[in-house]
Amino acid sequence: MGADEEAARPEPERTDGPEQQQQAGPAGLDARDRAVLALEARSWRTAGAKERAVREELGLSSTRYYQLLNGLLDRPEALAHAPVLVNRLRRVRDARRTAR
Repeated sequence: MGADEEAARPEPERTDGPEQQQQAGPAGLDARDRAVLALEARSWRTAGAKERAVREELGLSSTRYYQLLNGLLDRPEALAHAPVLVNRLRRVRDARRTAR
């Protein structure tokens, strides 16, 4: 294919939809996933502070936050991004399942 033929080819159509707006990071996690992990890694001084931060910073209900977090714990990308946090949360989750 010559240079003239390459120049005549149309450019591929770009889609800048919502999935394009949340860029995946180096570990394959999007911005919301990284924000969930970052919020979970923080320590909280008062009861309700974490739930308030979930609503204000992420715009999620507590239930949806914990659903997303639980799903993240099973993803290898999350483990690669924050191995200490993910392994600790997996141990806590497994202990709670065993206690039931």
